[in-house]
Amino acid sequence: MRFAASGLLVLLLAGVAVAQERPGAAAIASAHPLATEAGHEILSRGGNAFDAAVAVTAALGVVEPYGSGIGGGGFFLLHRASDGFETMLDARETAPGAAHRDMYLDDDGEVIPGLSVDGPLSAGIPGMPAALVHLAEQYGELPLADTLAPAARLAREGFPVDAVYRRMATFRLEALSAYPEATRVLLHDGGVPPEGTLLRQPDLADTLERLGREGFDGFYRGELAELLVEGVRDAGGIWTLEDLENYSVVEREPVRGEYRGFRITAASPPSSGGVALISILNQLAHYDLEAMDEATRTHLMVEAMRRAYRDRAEYLGDPDFVDMPLARLMSLDYAAGLRATIHPERATPSELLPVTLEPLPESEQTSHFSVLDANGNRVAATITINYPFGSGFMPPGTGVLLNDEMDDFSAKPGAPNVYGLVGAEANAIEPGKRMLSSMTPAFIENDERVVILGTPGGSRIITMVLLGAKSFMNGGDAQAIVSRPRFHHQYLPDEIQFEVDAFDAPTLEGLQARGHTLAPQTRRFGNMQAIIWDRVAGEVSAASDPRGIGEAR
Repeated sequence: MRFAASGLLVLLLAGVAVAQERPGAAAIASAHPLATEAGHEILSRGGNAFDAAVAVTAALGVVEPYGSGIGGGGFFLLHRASDGFETMLDARETAPGAAHRDMYLDDDGEVIPGLSVDGPLSAGIPGMPAALVHLAEQYGELPLADTLAPAARLAREGFPVDAVYRRMATFRLEALSAYPEATRVLLHDGGVPPEGTLLRQPDLADTLERLGREGFDGFYRGELAELLVEGVRDAGGIWTLEDLENYSVVEREPVRGEYRGFRITAASPPSSGGVALISILNQLAHYDLEAMDEATRTHLMVEAMRRAYRDRAEYLGDPDFVDMPLARLMSLDYAAGLRATIHPERATPSELLPVTLEPLPESEQTSHFSVLDANGNRVAATITINYPFGSGFMPPGTGVLLNDEMDDFSAKPGAPNVYGLVGAEANAIEPGKRMLSSMTPAFIENDERVVILGTPGGSRIITMVLLGAKSFMNGGDAQAIVSRPRFHHQYLPDEIQFEVDAFDAPTLEGLQARGHTLAPQTRRFGNMQAIIWDRVAGEVSAASDPRGIGEAR
């Protein structure tokens, strides 16, 4: 959808268009219409983009419990219009204090299937409640209780179950059925709720209202914290009250890069997204991609992806625990070295690249939203509880569905996780450590236009954001960015995964001739949410991925 900035017309001085300093119109793009509505409700009450982000995050956790929630975490990329200040809120989950590197291995040192995915032992300490408190207290205009009110109302009054909810619940029915509280709240008579069923979550409503009243202490200390820990430990988990009390959101400097006149601002570690995105673009900057045929262009992009994902698996982790060569990984000189190993007409088998491990998969059931307010404040946020419906475990009396983010650690360096990604020592389990992620909320801009974008999609997130960014740089509008057919390579498995309409026959033949293994995907991937502010035209446009059920307005 497109919005004209009311009262702000394009200015022409001496025949030159002048970029505007304020958009004059607001937009929200999220994965669910009710979450978009919650954000606009807060904007209409005088809130800014950061207040709206609180409302959207909380509402998504109510209506999309398969993708996000206050039992999970995420990354919030912020831009404050008044002074240009930018930061990333790291609300990634942390490993409990009793966690250790061998906790998911059997006596023979092999990974025990499912242990890091299902149940309370798979849950990291949630960061989302702390992030909502931090956003409201440090950046918002309204009280937290006000910005959480729409989500609390949705939880108490209920929302109708849709086809997406049913599909995800069917996929995770065994895990949800294993725990009585999740069965009671999220299922219907022990099975998947029929479409249209009103799903009410009164305990979650109480928790959101408590968080609004009491802030950090309302979740991480006191009565609710005791319920969370008691529920986790009674079911075999290892949380303690100290784990909750010691959690903190961290503000981190985003990573930044440039590509052909565009500035890239994206998530920094423990997200691998920004580093890998900039690495890929740096490798591609040497080529005139738009002058090439599609097979050659795709081949070069895939080879750049391959090398960035190899480095992701080898070097990246929690910056509070791991020394990472970030400046080198994002330097043009390093990219030139990587590019020198790319054969223009031949795929490089991943096994020939220097390697000490194989790479880790991540959940595709994450969620993303983008917000722009009339003053130009921006938020790009990617949030998750990892696998669909997280761990499947809900501590009784809390309404909080817990994540299974412990699976995003390297349970055993070199062993793939549930999504097929692999990791090295940099992402090994340690108490208090944050697990590596591919979430890539991003701002891409030049002096004329800016896009706020991101997507769920597990290990494919980085390449989807890359394709969205390239579409934007080539002049694409918001709808074109989110609709573009997608392809992906993540180093291992050594194959090009692609949506069935991504390539025409000559391109497929050209890629095969170069030695690439092709892996068409029967299911589309991603659910991108994008907002574009055209500073010169004085217009704001927003689009929600047609692959999902979201709404942009």
